[in-house]
This record gives sequence, C-alpha cells and structure tokens, in this order.
Amino acid sequence: MAAVLVCSSAAVAESAKPVGIGEKVPTSDQLRDLRGSRRPLDGFTKNQAIVFVFLGTECPVSNLYLPTVIEMENRYRPKGVQFLAVYSNEPDDAGKVAGHAYDRDVPFLVLKDYGQRLADAIGVTRVPAAAILDNKLTLRYRGRIDDQYGVAARRPKPARNDLADSIDELLAGKAISTPETESDGCVLARAEKPVGRPNVTFAKDIAAILQKRCESCHREGQSAPFTLCNYDDAVKHAAMIREVTTQRRMPPWQADARYGRVSNDRHLSRAEIDTLTAWVDGGKARGDDKDLPVPRQWAKGWVHGEPDQVFTMPDEFEVPADGVLPYKNWIIETKFTEDRWVRVAEARPGAPGVVHHVVAYIMREGQNNPISADGNLAILVGWAPGDLGLVCPPETALRIPKGARLRLEMHYTPNGKKTKDRSSIGVQFATKPPKYELLMSEFANMGFEVPANEPHHKAEATMRIRADARLVSLTPHMHWRGKHYRYEVVYPEGKTETLLSVPRWDFNWQHTYRFAEPIKLPKGSKLHAVAHWDNSPLNPLNPDSSKRVRFGLQTWDEMMVGFAAYVWENPQTAAEIAKNPPSPAELVFDRIDTNGDDVITEDEIPERFRPMLAAVGLPAGGKITRADFVRQFGDLLNRFGPKKDSAKKKDDQKPD
Repeated sequence: MAAVLVCSSAAVAESAKPVGIGEKVPTSDQLRDLRGSRRPLDGFTKNQAIVFVFLGTECPVSNLYLPTVIEMENRYRPKGVQFLAVYSNEPDDAGKVAGHAYDRDVPFLVLKDYGQRLADAIGVTRVPAAAILDNKLTLRYRGRIDDQYGVAARRPKPARNDLADSIDELLAGKAISTPETESDGCVLARAEKPVGRPNVTFAKDIAAILQKRCESCHREGQSAPFTLCNYDDAVKHAAMIREVTTQRRMPPWQADARYGRVSNDRHLSRAEIDTLTAWVDGGKARGDDKDLPVPRQWAKGWVHGEPDQVFTMPDEFEVPADGVLPYKNWIIETKFTEDRWVRVAEARPGAPGVVHHVVAYIMREGQNNPISADGNLAILVGWAPGDLGLVCPPETALRIPKGARLRLEMHYTPNGKKTKDRSSIGVQFATKPPKYELLMSEFANMGFEVPANEPHHKAEATMRIRADARLVSLTPHMHWRGKHYRYEVVYPEGKTETLLSVPRWDFNWQHTYRFAEPIKLPKGSKLHAVAHWDNSPLNPLNPDSSKRVRFGLQTWDEMMVGFAAYVWENPQTAAEIAKNPPSPAELVFDRIDTNGDDVITEDEIPERFRPMLAAVGLPAGGKITRADFVRQFGDLLNRFGPKKDSAKKKDDQKPD
C-alpha cells in the first residue's frame, strides 16, 4: 500500500539544527498513515538499511530521478533495504502526493512530511535528496542520488553513483567513503505564515462547512463516533478537526481531484480548510447565532431521505461471536403487480459492527439468478463502509420488474460478541416511467494472484460497450490489501481518457462516484480498470503477508470488482440486445481478456482454467484470438461444463 504518512515530532520542531552524520535521528518522530495508524521510525529497524528519498510533485529534477530510484529500490529490496518516498513540500497535500506517486508507479511506501519535521531533522533543504539510516537509526549518508541531473545539468549517465555506492558500502560493513554530498534540485517549499483572520466565527463561517461536509455522518444515529451539529460539539473537537482536515484524512475522499467531476464529491476545498484552521487558531469564536445557517432536516436513520417503501429481512439473524460465516441470502417478495421505477435506494445494516456488506439483487419472475442474457447484473443497491447507495440522475430510474424478488446477500464478520442483525432496503420511487433506464454491470478480474510479500501487484479488467451509452457512476471494490484503483475509457479510435482514479484506496471508506454529467461512451468503447495491491508486511491491514492471495469472498481474500451504472443512449437498444445477445463464448472471452486487446495470453488465464484450455488445444502459440476461442468454446463446454441434470438440480435450489 503506497500509503501517505504523517511525520510529527515536537522534539524536532524545537530544534533548528539537523543531526550530523553518525548521529541518531530522533525516535520521537511519529509517522501516521491516512488511516490513522502510527508508523514510528523504529518500526523500520528490521531492515539492513532505511533509505529516505525526498521528492516534490512539481520539481522537474525530482521527476527525472524517479525512474532511477524505482530501479534502485527493486534492486536493493531483496537485500533488506527499505526505501521510503518522502514528500516535504508544503503545497504537496496528501491527495496531490498520492496522485503523483500513482502516475509514476512508485511501488514502495510513500510519506507526507507535514511541517517538514523529518526534512529539518535530517537537514534536507532541496529535492530530490536522499538519506541513509542504518538499523540503529543512525544517519550514515545524506545528499544527492547521483550527479546525472541538476538544475542546469543533464548528463547521458552519471559519473558518480553516490546513493548506490553508499548503500553498497553500508551493506558490506564498510565506512561510507563520501557520507555527505550536495543536492542540486528545487528549493524546499516552506509553509506560508498564516494570515490572521480574527473575524472568522462558528455561526457565520464554520457551521455551514460542517453542515455541508460533515453532518451526513457526524450526527445522531450515524456511523461517526461523535456529532458536529452545534457550536459545543465543534469546540470540543476543534483540535481534531484541524488535524484531520489539514491532513485530508476527513472528510473521507480518496479520489484524485484531477479526474472525473462527480456530484457527491466530499473533499474540502483549500479555502474551506483554511477557514477551519483560522477559526481554531483564532480562538474558536462563536459569533452571532442569527448568522447560523438553517438547520438541515435529516431523515432519521437514512442518509438519502425517508423511503417510500422499506424491504426488511424476513428473519432476524444472530451473528456468532467468532468464526467464519459463508454468505447468507434472504429472498424478499416485492409483490409488485406492475413494473416499478426506483430513483433512490439505500441499504441500512441493522448491526453495522458485524455487517461487512449488503447487496440487494433483483431476480426477474421465473429466474433464480440476477444475471441477464447479455451479462448485465441486476443490482438494486449495495452497502459497504463508506458512501454507497443508488441516486439516479434526472430523467433516469432503475426498473424492478413486475413479480420480481429481491435476493438480499449478507456478508457478516463476527466481532467477538453475539450480535443480532435485521437489515433493510429503503427505496424512493419515480412518479412516472423515466426517459432512461439505469443498468448495472460489473467487470471483475477473478484470476489474479498476488504473490507473498509483494508491495505492488497489478491486475486489469475490461468491459466492452456494445451500443452508444452514457456512464452514470463507477464503484471500485477491493479488500484489505487494496492500494490503487483506476478506471479509464478506450474510445473506438484508440484514444484513452482517465475517468476516475482512486490512488488512496481505503477499504474502510468505499464510495460510489456519481458523475455530475453522464459520460458519453460510443459503441465499441471499452471501460478498462487497473488495480494494485500491497501484500507486504508494511501494510498495517494485511492479515498475513507470507501467503499469496487470490480472488475470494472473505475479507482476507482479495477482490477486483468494478461496478458501472449506465444508460443506453437509444432507449430501443435494450430490446435489440435482448433479441441478439452476445454468446456465452463471447462473455467468457471478455472476462478472461482482462486488458481488452481481443487476444488472451497465458498470463491472463486463471491458473485453475489452464489445464482445461490446454486440453482442447488452447492456447496455441501462447495466444488465443477471439475467433479461436469462440470456435472451440463448444468443445470446452461439452468436456468440462455442468451436465444437464446437475445444472437443473442446481437451478432448482434456493439460496440460504
């Protein structure tokens, strides 16, 4: 997980003099990642050496050196050397740092040095710069990476490899021959002295920000641990408000602001953060209550408003204190005598502490599964920690057909105490049939395998657009080892555009990203997703870095599932596709062809499928074209597919 970390130390802040070569870097420095986990410096002392590389998002010299640093990290990682990327420029906030590290595919741990305390302790004044600590946290080297690049220098190759030579000497147990060199890069950008704003008050300035950005969670009956609905609440938590907003830990929003204008964007603007900081630093003035905004009326227990109808689990379920539970399913009859159109839907877990996720599937009359012939997945709504839920754009609604049933899929994770749950689904109906019918599809990679102790593993998935469409929202999903998730569209002419990037994936805060304006996707376009996982010991959520990880249902397994909500540009398209749906062979091919290039290579084939494909002569020459796969799919199905009797028996079975 390329987490962004926080470095703070009162001891360093009080000392203007950096440590000297041969001196110990103060262990009072505390590192904190975006999830709030502390990362003390002595947590890295199991390594033979610790290498800090100080970088800047907009420094051209720093960017020139990143490929060199990444190559070095890959070379020295097996030798017990821990590289850590450190961003100390004050303007480089956590979101900007995460986007920069993702764009350049930085595979190792990334730190944000708030207040430049770590840079000051080590004596870094320019970026890029490097520092080496031994496993006793003694500073052994500081200075440049090499002499290839500088503000006015561009050599074909370096004459001196200062950082690499110093690492080699340290690992060999030798004294470092040149322990200090001068960096020639961009001057470290310091924080501007804050301008006093004595007139900032809670009533006039702060209440509106908290109401807009915080109250959806920080109110009675919601998931946040305290409320922020009045002046007393805000004063009580003022110091924490200042910390989590300046570090962009709250409100939770992991998307890169450069891509995809979304309607439910939670992130604070710089002006809002500065206003909150000025209020806290200026004495937390209350102001005149007549300046307070009109209180927002929240539906009790519901995020998206009071529902028109609520569907509840028919039975209460007792979650045991411990153990591993398979997915539980409940069937709920809608008893709809006509098609109903849903514009808003929300899942409400009865016991959030033990509910990992909720998914409400729609099963048409006569069907025992929610998958249509064209491969679409009929989902009404889902819930996971974060901001999910269905909110349709104007003139759009989701259809629940006449006679349909809901299959409520529940994943429970025991928390040490027996707990009873009875979850519900609330829906708000459209008053008339919409112009556009909302459709939901998911495109997943189920064949990836994350190696043990691997900090930066990549996988892909692709979804083909079979007719002109408009994309409404995207929802990425991974588990504890998730690190990055990015969606892009590849247009028919070959142009690629990033639609959404989530460089700071956080399992605890999962969002549906709803576009402010639906995105046009011409027929023949491809939605392409790229995900990364961190299965290393440095991922604090990793249950066991010594094991390889595959796709699985439990949280300690992994997933790469991308949900996409869209509408057809032409309302007749759905009927046309229903008459001529893609063949099962095409749908299976699309699942396996994860990079979307219309050729399956051996690395794309899940390990468990390789013997079956080899048995029918695939892959031939290491590649399988779409035409070859479709032609031989029948043989594959006849040899390895379910027998008719067993398939019928399976269809007759009802979910738990």
